[in-house]
Amino acid sequence: MLEEIRIGSLGVIDASVLELGPGLTVITGETGAGKTMIVTALGLLLGGRSDSGAVRSGARTARVEGVVHTADLPDFAAAVEDAGGAVEDDRVVLARNVSAEGRSRAFVGGATVPVATLAQVSESLVAVHGQSDQHRLLQARAQREALDRFGGQPLAALAAAYTALHDRLDATERELAEVVATARDRAREADLLRFGLSEVEAVSPEPGEDAALSAEEARLGFADTLRTAAEQAREALSSEHGDPDALATASAARTALDGVREHDAEAGELADRLAEVTYLLSDVAADVASYASRLETDPARLATVSERRAALTALTRKYGDTIDEVLAWAEQSSRRLLDLDGTDERIEELRAEQQAVREQLAEAAGALSAARTEAAGRLAEAVTAELTTLAMPHARLSVEVRQHEVAAPESLTRGAPLRVGKRWLRHAASGVDEVELLLAANRGADPRPLHKGASGGELSRVMLALEVALAGTSPVPTFVFDEVDAGVGGTAAVEIGRRLAQLARTAQVLVVTHLPQVAAYADRHVVVEKSSDGSVTSSGLTVLDEEQRVSELSRMLAGMADSDTALAHARELLEVAGPARALH
Repeated sequence: MLEEIRIGSLGVIDASVLELGPGLTVITGETGAGKTMIVTALGLLLGGRSDSGAVRSGARTARVEGVVHTADLPDFAAAVEDAGGAVEDDRVVLARNVSAEGRSRAFVGGATVPVATLAQVSESLVAVHGQSDQHRLLQARAQREALDRFGGQPLAALAAAYTALHDRLDATERELAEVVATARDRAREADLLRFGLSEVEAVSPEPGEDAALSAEEARLGFADTLRTAAEQAREALSSEHGDPDALATASAARTALDGVREHDAEAGELADRLAEVTYLLSDVAADVASYASRLETDPARLATVSERRAALTALTRKYGDTIDEVLAWAEQSSRRLLDLDGTDERIEELRAEQQAVREQLAEAAGALSAARTEAAGRLAEAVTAELTTLAMPHARLSVEVRQHEVAAPESLTRGAPLRVGKRWLRHAASGVDEVELLLAANRGADPRPLHKGASGGELSRVMLALEVALAGTSPVPTFVFDEVDAGVGGTAAVEIGRRLAQLARTAQVLVVTHLPQVAAYADRHVVVEKSSDGSVTSSGLTVLDEEQRVSELSRMLAGMADSDTALAHARELLEVAGPARALH
């Protein structure tokens, strides 16, 4: 809820702080004192249009700040963080600056944001009902949501079941449209994959075969050169013709050192190392001789290897850099081909599922419409009864639940109308229903949409009646009513105060009023006081104690704060209203 509103250089208000709390807060003051500036300030915090003319004369910038306690508003806190703002100690500061030149800046949790973002973040925070506002409950979606909330858990369960089926149908029809639209491309892709897989199957490569054949081809192509080198190496290591070789030289060196072993231990160690070298040279000489003997020129095998390598190269040019990559492509393509070859079957499956879900959705839509129609009658009766006590005895509110019927579609494409009973109806995620609140303000008048069927003052009272009927179900934690009591007095004014106090039991309520009968029901009474030093007019906000409330109510009753009769009447009003207050 809103804890505090700070206003600087806005209209006649120089610098004021309005402390708020739970329950009902009323704002009163003499005409022209600046009560409407409170509502203007709230409008700026909610992202409303700024007016440079509202900047206090002589000031460069008007600023409005609102401190919001977020402990019970997790969605609001999440929206603040999504906008880049910070939540500190379960509190968020919303702010709006308006310059005298008309420029406007918005802030959410310390972050600078576009005004549209401020409006989006604060949309679920406050509902303002005033004679010149675009009320939340005038929107078609809000009226449907209000009816659904009034219907309670049974209606909510039906709406949730319908929405789940609608989402399922949308997903099914989206996939069906995609599969049908791409059927030709899928067939073309399948043919290409079949051709590629047939080429791979014809060659039937083995993993790593290309690398192995490359090495073998190099060896076969240079067999003579390799043999000559091997024989020369063998002769150098161990000559068959008595020529000096490495083995004989190493043996001679070993014999020389062995002969002096007894004179020096180090010479013996060197002789032992030469013995190891001699053994190694002997082994290497034998291995080189064996290698040379195995090297043979085989033109037939070389031709076979070259031909096989050419076949493998043809595959790597198309399907991968190596044979291993070609084999991986073939495995993946085989799986893809199975999927593509099942296109016709998948289309039939999706069409069958589409038909089944549409039938279930139609049944759910019918049940939801019936529940909404029943709840609409109860809501209309409840609001009409409230209007009778709010000085609108002849007013009748009706809640119309209707459907938009269309012609039968030629085919059931995505988003096609839904057949409910014998009618084809337009449908959405919220159902097949359009909900509209209609008002007949006077006896014999035809019901008309709210924004057309009531004056500004009447509309405010209709909004109050609706909010009272919906008390405890509204997602908005704070309600603001600007002169909801316009044009009424006496008993009707008392009933308005009583209804506002009743609404304040489940929400924070802020009311700008001229009527003492309404102000008496407040849990917190704030007066806007106007002062003048001859050149500058400013207004301040003061929270009244009990005695100050009596004096203010006396002023509102008789125009005089010290009238004995008015003071007695004021005390009587407070005494009568006391038990009905929200925080009593």
